[in-house]
Amino acid sequence: MPGLSRPTVTVRYWAAAKAAAGRAEDSVEARSVAEALEAARRTHGAELARVLGAASVLVDGVRTDKDDPRPLQEGAVVEVLPPFAGG
Repeated sequence: MPGLSRPTVTVRYWAAAKAAAGRAEDSVEARSVAEALEAARRTHGAELARVLGAASVLVDGVRTDKDDPRPLQEGAVVEVLPPFAGG
């Protein structure tokens, strides 16, 4: 059915998100940022879910909202950046 397929996208984790996921990235099928993040939560559990709550998200290098309704394209990269501290 047209419009129902889910593109394969990369979810890339940085800093605390990478530590919580136990890896640098995952390949998931997702139509939206929210679907991609939900797939990450299901795969990696509560610790990653906690980090995602405070994280910023980039799609193909552009900051976006976690609930951005725009469809993801095949091969998109969703990056999870936790808050950074330091100076």
